[in-house]
Amino acid sequence: MHTWFITGASRGFGALIVEKALAKGDQVVATARNPKAIVDRFGAHANLLAVALDVTDEAQAHQAVKEAIARFGRIDVLVNNAGYGLLGAVEEASGTEVEALYQTNVFGLLSVTRAVLPHMRRQRSGRILNFSSIGGYRSGSGFGVYCSTKFAVEGLTEALADELKPLGIYPTAIEPGYFRTDFLDSTSLSISPIEIDDYAQTAGAVRSKAREISHNQPGNPDKLAEVVISFVDAKDPPVRLPLGSDTVAAIEAKHASDRELLAQWRQVSASTDFPQAL
Repeated sequence: MHTWFITGASRGFGALIVEKALAKGDQVVATARNPKAIVDRFGAHANLLAVALDVTDEAQAHQAVKEAIARFGRIDVLVNNAGYGLLGAVEEASGTEVEALYQTNVFGLLSVTRAVLPHMRRQRSGRILNFSSIGGYRSGSGFGVYCSTKFAVEGLTEALADELKPLGIYPTAIEPGYFRTDFLDSTSLSISPIEIDDYAQTAGAVRSKAREISHNQPGNPDKLAEVVISFVDAKDPPVRLPLGSDTVAAIEAKHASDRELLAQWRQVSASTDFPQAL
């Protein structure tokens, strides 16, 4: 039996993981800004603790973890799922929008992770699943600021993997592509109100495309949740887990592009070293 601590658990991937973990017989600490939404969805359950948590509030993160330990005695799996998107060209995004996005997607993830880690270190075991995105592997028009937060999540996860492996704790960045959730709805996606005509063919086109594909995405969120539930039992887990055929295709395309870049620019890239000592 595992004890899960899941942020952003009232809907989307978070709620599906809660549902499947409970069905498996695991214990779940499900957090959300409004924990009543969790109770309304799942009802009373002996293995479920619904806790209030705004991940941007570091003190509240420590309190939520304290309540989790008091109830279940340990945390085996941390799922940093809370987050949202921002659509708009980089220049169109205001400083306030950028700061708010980083407060949730990056600083919030850090606060919760720092609150949980002392307990996992004491146990000398644990799994940390940081929800990233294919946007954490390659960026693109219209989602530049959002992708930058997920690039940060990837970098933090890779560093944590190095730091924590000797302690028996294994972090992984989960990289979904486009899954049929509410991510492109107003509940999960903020859209910059500023629109600059010069970006009509790039970020502007992405704004239109997002409306078109919302709730028509190729990924099945139920299957993703099933993979996550099974994944926590994997031996020697990878530091990154791409999910979705579109994610696989995007990673392969970036690898090919990077190979071409190195082939074309290798001489220049290698020319910046000091001369080899004889």
